[in-house]
Amino acid sequence: MEKKSEIKSKVVQTYAEDMAKVIEDNKNGLIKKIIYEEEKHETEKINFSPESKKNRLFMLLGFLFILISLATLFFFFFKKDVSVVPIEKQFTPLIFNDKSAFIEVKGLKKDEIIQTVFNGVGKTEVKEGGLEGIYLTEDKKVIGLRRFLAITKSNFQPKVDPLLGDVFVEDNFLMGVVNGGVRSVSPTGKDFFILIKVRSLVDAFDAMRAWEGKMFFDLNEFFGIITSPETKYLLTKGFEDGVVENKNARILYGNGGEIMMMYIFANDNSIIVTNTKSAGKEIMLRLASSQIKK
Repeated sequence: MEKKSEIKSKVVQTYAEDMAKVIEDNKNGLIKKIIYEEEKHETEKINFSPESKKNRLFMLLGFLFILISLATLFFFFFKKDVSVVPIEKQFTPLIFNDKSAFIEVKGLKKDEIIQTVFNGVGKTEVKEGGLEGIYLTEDKKVIGLRRFLAITKSNFQPKVDPLLGDVFVEDNFLMGVVNGGVRSVSPTGKDFFILIKVRSLVDAFDAMRAWEGKMFFDLNEFFGIITSPETKYLLTKGFEDGVVENKNARILYGNGGEIMMMYIFANDNSIIVTNTKSAGKEIMLRLASSQIKK
């Protein structure tokens, strides 16, 4: 009996030791886990703390971005003088052109401009009866009538209504060539013209009559007529009343009765300067066509 009791006592003692060991191991593991979690928590507190240099930098940058955003918002909200980019005015052909040519004239002298235009008239490739519009440009911008008169030193002076300030002659004009073919009296068969738009013929009549004394001098070379001992009489010869396609006109005749230059009152708002009836007829047809389309 004593032996059995001793054996049982030893077994109980061994079991109790094992249990104590397990509890001790779990205790050590739990403590380690608690310590690890606490250290992790402390690390997170440091990372998210406002006292951290890194977090202070982020906060400062965020604050600066907010200030910049608010300043930009107030600038656009309270700014009254808003700058508007001007829309460049697009030129509109006065009549239908079969072809358009653009000639850059910035920096060119009057003689160079005239020669360039005259060369363009002779080289036009429009078919017979066709019309090519010629536009002079400076820095790729189409110039108006007043700029054209200035750079060619013309004597034409469009008047202005002294009361209303309205111009009698519009700045929009057309210069070009009609391929007259066999109908043309010019050696090349190409007829130069200028189409001028006015407020009314009554308003523009006096200005055109005043230009007659210098019109041939201003424009003769555009038509390929060179001043010589044989043609210098045209500088002082007067224009005469005439009719072209049932429209009133003022015509400068040569000694042989040929038309050297004329301007036609094509309609209530259009004056054609040319030297052939065929060119005048073609332009008037296109003017009438454009009015019907409108």
